[in-house]
Amino acid sequence: MAITQPPTDKKYYTLTEANKTLPLVKAIVSDISALAHSMRERHEKLENTTGSERDEIENTLESDQDRLQELIDELSELGIELKDFFTGLIDFPCWNNGREVYLCWKLGEPTIGHWHEIWAGFAGRKKLKNEG
Repeated sequence: MAITQPPTDKKYYTLTEANKTLPLVKAIVSDISALAHSMRERHEKLENTTGSERDEIENTLESDQDRLQELIDELSELGIELKDFFTGLIDFPCWNNGREVYLCWKLGEPTIGHWHEIWAGFAGRKKLKNEG
């Protein structure tokens, strides 16, 4: 027996719903990406630092890690999956033709213009067909 209805325990987005969510999502993902880059730079600096400056960097990294987790949790609460911190790559679960697929968006893209099978990942992205 084929499953034609999506499971009710998970949020699924239509393309319209996902695009309406983008302003909020862009803000969250932009913060995640900026924080991830900043943390990476400070982590690299940490390797060559000693004394009180090292303690200060460690403390800010710890604080930033907490903030990063808060931002990731915000996306999770929306039902959106973060795939790459640095490029700001995310997936919106979507129910299409009786199966789950992902609507795929990356920081810097104006709207959601791609999708992929759940197993395909970024390399399997396909352009959405223009409707209308």
